[in-house]
Amino acid sequence: MATASRIQKKDSKIISAEEAVKMIPNNATITIGGLISILCPEKVMAALGDRFSLTAEPKNLTVVTPVRVGWDPNESTGLEHVAQKGMLKRLISGSFNVKESPKLTDMIKQNEIEAYNFSMGTLFQLIRSIAGGHPGLLTTAGLHTYVDPRQDGGKLNELTKEDVVRLLEIDGKEHLFYPSFPIDVAIIRGTTADENGNITLEKEPATLSGLEMAMAAKASGGYVIAQVKRVTENKTLHPRSVEIPGILVDAIVIDEEQSQSLLPDYDPSWTGEVKKPLAQLKKTLPLDAKKVILRRAAKEVEKGSIINLGVGIPVDLPQLALEEEFFDDVTFSLEHGAIGGVPMGVEVFGAHSNPEAFVTSPQIFDFYQSGGLSATLLGFAQIDGTGNVNVSKFNGIFRGSGGFIDITHKTPKILFCGTLTSGGLKVSIDNGKMHIDQEGRHKKFIQTIEHMTFNAKQALEKGQEVLYVTERCVFRLENDGLLLIEYAPGIDVQKDILSNVDCLVKVANDVKLMDTDLFIENENEKVIERV
Repeated sequence: MATASRIQKKDSKIISAEEAVKMIPNNATITIGGLISILCPEKVMAALGDRFSLTAEPKNLTVVTPVRVGWDPNESTGLEHVAQKGMLKRLISGSFNVKESPKLTDMIKQNEIEAYNFSMGTLFQLIRSIAGGHPGLLTTAGLHTYVDPRQDGGKLNELTKEDVVRLLEIDGKEHLFYPSFPIDVAIIRGTTADENGNITLEKEPATLSGLEMAMAAKASGGYVIAQVKRVTENKTLHPRSVEIPGILVDAIVIDEEQSQSLLPDYDPSWTGEVKKPLAQLKKTLPLDAKKVILRRAAKEVEKGSIINLGVGIPVDLPQLALEEEFFDDVTFSLEHGAIGGVPMGVEVFGAHSNPEAFVTSPQIFDFYQSGGLSATLLGFAQIDGTGNVNVSKFNGIFRGSGGFIDITHKTPKILFCGTLTSGGLKVSIDNGKMHIDQEGRHKKFIQTIEHMTFNAKQALEKGQEVLYVTERCVFRLENDGLLLIEYAPGIDVQKDILSNVDCLVKVANDVKLMDTDLFIENENEKVIERV
């Protein structure tokens, strides 16, 4: 572990990226801000990778990042810069993506680095605990999932041996305890800095946890590097606009080419600078499997609901809401702190057009974990007959849980949305009926899931309502497992559903046809009626 005395501070805070990363010693623990393509301190990360390539230092780093950083599948960005043998010793992250970070995920598979995956909310809140000088984070989120030490304890490969989460009983109730550890360096990003290092975020589409990361490093006697687009004179920033005080910042790296995201275009509606007319944001979704799934899930959402959306099919629910005129009846919230407006797609997941407010990442997870959401729509990779769900590790692929564990912890209504099979699935819809033109090669409802991301038994004990919505049928979670409650017009229950499900499911005595209006384009009528 690096010590504060090994990190030398300079008088001037404005330095080059190369000078800034020279301050990072061997064996340091680094926390890195950013969210895929958003708030990624790319210039600093590239300089850090280049330094190791040239000098073989800094080596044996531990990197802590609640969300994966980097996006471009055709070029190394974000965490790929530290995916070098000898440079990275341990990675603690909330999410992974093999397309965005092929070198990093391969190092995990090959047992070249220690790797842990914990829930995104847990990591954000743990960093905040470190910032406050607390002994660690105590939480009930994640009990009886793969982060529980009685299962995997978050370990992703055989090289990873150390238990970094413990089970504690307090007043007869089980908790997970994540001990604090020193943060030697924080690498964060903002928009504008003054010469004292005060940082604003006016061009950024999310707040994330730059403040907490900087505070965690300073609480540990560490070093804080902030990448910004521009620098202004001291005493010119409005104090209400300063998100990270200069007393927490040691080095300012200017990147005049810094874009709003790792995508090329700038969108002022993501930051509230302008409000786009909703007509400009609206697009008509084609009548396909995804639209059917979204329409059916939307029937479960009551007027006035606060709704979280996961990646995959759920991301397009706002488009359906605009198209079918229930957008004003609900509020959308993703787990990265923007509230309201129209959430964007996967490449800029976390950005909203026309957001109503921003909160920090630790704050949004406080809200979620306390049951603040009304409902959530989430994807799935594997489901077993008990109703357990895996999204984090399957078929040799590391995805991580992201905010999944935190979101499902206390949300009263959980809607898992996805196709029944995957891999080449082709369907068509005509005359109000669903047709399976080519069945998927991979069954998603299986006997045993590989990773316990969602524990169905725990959800039942908490009184949560859980539905599994596919393009051809709907299952409900019952005390004895999955119950088939609806099937699509044109679908044969035995041939198209039960023969493509490897786990035991029951068929309701009163199993019903899914509403026919889900399978018809009604250009002049609302398909989704609010409760």
